[in-house]
Amino acid sequence: MNTHHTTHTLSQFSRNNINRETAIYEAAHATAIYLGNKKRQLPPIFFQISITHDMNKINQAWVAKIDGGRLIHTLPSSIAEATRDFTDTQKQAYQLAFEADIVNLLVGPLAEAKYISLRDHTPIKPTLTSLHPLQDGDETADLQTVREYLECFFTEKTEQLSKIAELFLIALNFINNPSHWLAIVALADYIIKVGKDCIDCEEAGGVIAQQVY
Repeated sequence: MNTHHTTHTLSQFSRNNINRETAIYEAAHATAIYLGNKKRQLPPIFFQISITHDMNKINQAWVAKIDGGRLIHTLPSSIAEATRDFTDTQKQAYQLAFEADIVNLLVGPLAEAKYISLRDHTPIKPTLTSLHPLQDGDETADLQTVREYLECFFTEKTEQLSKIAELFLIALNFINNPSHWLAIVALADYIIKVGKDCIDCEEAGGVIAQQVY
């Protein structure tokens, strides 16, 4: 996929005001997309980390966010409906991609929670039956998307909770892998220091690979 994006240099003042928690969040999301999808033998997908000026914040801070990076581009009304005419192999591949997207979305808020717990020397106590403890204030867009994915999986709440518990543990194990965590922190540092308004997947992958391979 060829996507042209003009890169501008941010001022030193602006770079230093990128929220570190947000950088960790997005670095984790990017690392999960890059490493997790490769480990699951899923096709590589384009993403970029965009640095934008958030005019809604009181201090008009610079923030980072992921553009792209999802295997399922448009959510169906249900997985059963979307895969109705699929072979068993195709159904399995579709569900694997579906679950990979959810895990990759969960890794971001989990990594932010881990970073804050390490910084403040407080234990992280994620709750498997609710996403609420991962958010600070209003639910993030990524967690809203996770809920939408779950609703495509199952209509019953108990089944949704069972599936999120399963995928939550996969995401938690991902960030607790020492080499993964080193890659997340390295990419977060890079996001803050590099001074660009866009970091594409190849550039991010290069930073990640230095820590993992």
